[in-house]
Amino acid sequence: MCFANDFITAMFRTIPILLSCILSLAFSLKSEAQDVSITLGADQVAANQFWQITVTVQNERLKNYSPFPEIDGLMKRGTSSSTSTQFINGKMSSSQSIIQNYAPRREGTITISNFGMTVNDNKYDVTGKTLTVTTAAQSQQQNRQDPFQDLFNRRQQQPAEFVDVEADAFLALTTDKREVYVGEGFTTTLAFYVSESNRADMRFFDLGNQLTDIIKKIKPDNCWEENFNIDNINGEPVEIGGKGYTQYKVFQAAYYPLNTESINFPSVDLKLIKYKTAKNPGYFGRNRQEDFETFTSKAKQIEIKELPPHPLKNKVAIGNYRLYEVLAETDLSTGQSFSYTFNIQGEGNISSIEAPVIAANEVFDFYEPNVTQNIRRSSNTVRGTKSFDYYGIPNEPGQYQLSDYLYWIYFNPSKDRYDTLKSNYVVNVSGKSRKNEYISSSDMGSFYDGIDFKDNTLQDVNGYSWIQILLNVAIFASLGFTIYLVVKK
Repeated sequence: MCFANDFITAMFRTIPILLSCILSLAFSLKSEAQDVSITLGADQVAANQFWQITVTVQNERLKNYSPFPEIDGLMKRGTSSSTSTQFINGKMSSSQSIIQNYAPRREGTITISNFGMTVNDNKYDVTGKTLTVTTAAQSQQQNRQDPFQDLFNRRQQQPAEFVDVEADAFLALTTDKREVYVGEGFTTTLAFYVSESNRADMRFFDLGNQLTDIIKKIKPDNCWEENFNIDNINGEPVEIGGKGYTQYKVFQAAYYPLNTESINFPSVDLKLIKYKTAKNPGYFGRNRQEDFETFTSKAKQIEIKELPPHPLKNKVAIGNYRLYEVLAETDLSTGQSFSYTFNIQGEGNISSIEAPVIAANEVFDFYEPNVTQNIRRSSNTVRGTKSFDYYGIPNEPGQYQLSDYLYWIYFNPSKDRYDTLKSNYVVNVSGKSRKNEYISSSDMGSFYDGIDFKDNTLQDVNGYSWIQILLNVAIFASLGFTIYLVVKK
């Protein structure tokens, strides 16, 4: 009995330790599954160039991340995002990156302290560095005052009366093109613009929920979307009609129409907090009063054009592309495999690019390629590359142009015509023809080798032979024996 009590007590003492080990193991496995990297830009940058911090997540969606650090001597100037997808031997791997741009405020040495960031609910520590800002090649625009800063630095006094200050600002939905072909991309930007001469005190209000409703209204149903994923809103100086503004992008995406139906973007509303100011400000009490103002964008329409007649017009990609190809050796031997990369680069819907056409031939055998895809969304455009890595085997000796066997057709909207990316490589194949190998590999075997030596005299299949008689007797005997067993039972 005492032994049983001691055993039970030991078990209860051990359970917390086991649970702790299990939790520690689970946590370590989760940490290993997380593949997150935070990289800092170069050690030196010019005064009119951007310095960057990049957050990259491998094989997982970038769900959330904390704000990028504020750095003394640098000023945040917008973010960009990029994705990369690879298909190798039927397996997919991907990565997603968010890039924060910083503009130097001054020349000289800037110390970037150690900082931490939370990515996908996990904390990561980053070691700082020293950044050298050199002389700019061109004069940089002067920093303009941010109308959303310095909201709470006024002395408090309860005024007798508040006045409404008119806001010199507007909300606009813009596109970089007015009409496009089916499949041709255009970039849509929803941004809030504040004039340099604005005196109204404003800030964004419940922006996340407002944007959710706005995106539902403006997102076309007949388009493929490449979202720029704007998570941090930062002001950028722009000039409109000779007047300086600060642009705050709240949404941006590239759209690729799937049919010829016109795309209509409705007008949308964005509600901001705007403060009324005290008519007679004093040293005590409130000097401003919270109010709201709604800004409305104008509706916009994009016309979609049909592609010119072509046998492949419903299959080709649309964009501005160029070919970058890699072939290690141009001197080949029959029966020996070689690798060849057909790399399509440029601006367009990279995801929709199909593999190049391989013409039917007896000279080369090409196997299914490994596919690598990289997409970068920044500077109001979607650019990227799609690589097709082939393995081929030459079958016949001679000199051949690869462009006769492997090419890619697309429509170039800049040139307003169909175009073809072809290889510039000429290969020399030496060795023996492999036709004899195909003949020997198609041999039917020894069974068919003796067919010429067999008797081909016609036989009467309806005649009875002694074998047929024996088979019939055996069948009836079996049937009679079965009936006997059933009756006896």
